Amino acid sequence: MELQNIKQRFGIIGNDEQLNRALDIAVQVAPTDISVLVTGESGAGKEFIPQVIHAMSARKHGNYIAVNCGAIPEGTIDSELFGHEKGSFTGANDSRRGYFEVADKGTIFLDEVAELPLATQVRLLRVLESKEFIRVGSSKVQKTDVRVVAATNVNMVEAVSKGRFREDLYYRLNTVQITMPPLRERGNDILLIFRKFAADFAERYHMPVIRLDSEAQNMLLTYRWPGNVRQLKNVTEQISIIEQNREISGDIMSKYLPDYHDVKVPALMSAVDSDSQFSSEREILYKVLFDMKNDINELKKEMRQLLGGASVHDHKTSYDITKHDLGMVHAPMQHINEHIVDESHIIHNENEETIIQQGELVDDTLSLSATEEDLIRKALEKYSGKRKPAAKELGISERTLYRKLKEYKLEK
Repeated sequence: MELQNIKQRFGIIGNDEQLNRALDIAVQVAPTDISVLVTGESGAGKEFIPQVIHAMSARKHGNYIAVNCGAIPEGTIDSELFGHEKGSFTGANDSRRGYFEVADKGTIFLDEVAELPLATQVRLLRVLESKEFIRVGSSKVQKTDVRVVAATNVNMVEAVSKGRFREDLYYRLNTVQITMPPLRERGNDILLIFRKFAADFAERYHMPVIRLDSEAQNMLLTYRWPGNVRQLKNVTEQISIIEQNREISGDIMSKYLPDYHDVKVPALMSAVDSDSQFSSEREILYKVLFDMKNDINELKKEMRQLLGGASVHDHKTSYDITKHDLGMVHAPMQHINEHIVDESHIIHNENEETIIQQGELVDDTLSLSATEEDLIRKALEKYSGKRKPAAKELGISERTLYRKLKEYKLEK
């Protein structure tokens, strides 16, 4: 119940387990003063975590200051964070308090902390260890009582190994790590967030709310969302403003996700260890099987239409076109299933008429279906019948998995 109240208070939408876990940790560490490092992709909503921590802590009546470390020029970052004395550099006409001085007894959120220059990292480490800092151009040590929450979308271990981030500072910031999940891993949360954005924009622009058909919903659920929630908000606003038809189809949605088909499979290749690499390879295979099955079915329809409307004199031409098309499909599929499409399925009779052996083509489709069914069975067995982790393992949405369970009669 407490998590639900927090979500309502901060406008956080969704019920994903990873999201709930992140918020639960934030609530647990809030009463303490330990440093927290929030990790996650850009646009995933990392900024909510320090707000929750501050609001649930004893510092809630103190100042809360959010600093984007990547947006401040290197030459002025020390002055912004720690302040400066009059005349300490060109343009310093007056003394200035820095964020760590202003945020005394409160919380400071350092977003994109990995962008800090190494010299500034040394100063920050001193604040974390001794609660002391020195203004630029001063020799006077000052005290500050500040809770630090940092965030980054960078692989910090790699940054440390390459000398771009101090190891001692990394461990000092990373007392507790909270990870915000990317949007693509949050399942039906995507649709909930879309509906909230759609309602907000409808109210803002005084127009009816846009709604999605089943195909458009599936596109949202299977898209990679490299820009995460920020990108979803942008797409929702564009559609709300531009489209006159308030029922959004898959064709309409594809205009706003132009790279939808390009990024689905490559997006699965980001695994970093052997276990996740194995999972990724299975997901890639599963995706390819689905996509190639659809391509082959479409090709069959075109072949039947082409051959059905051709005269006896046109059969030679029909054969050449069809053989070429099949060859294009056959080549990339060799390593997946050598029996999916084979040019031997196309033969000539005595009158040089092209005959498609329908039984063979049906067998090929069954071969693909059997492979799909087998992959689904194995995923369900691995997770004891739990659909959500099984769908994640297969790289498809729960909605798609449910449809496949009905198709293969695997429901229990």
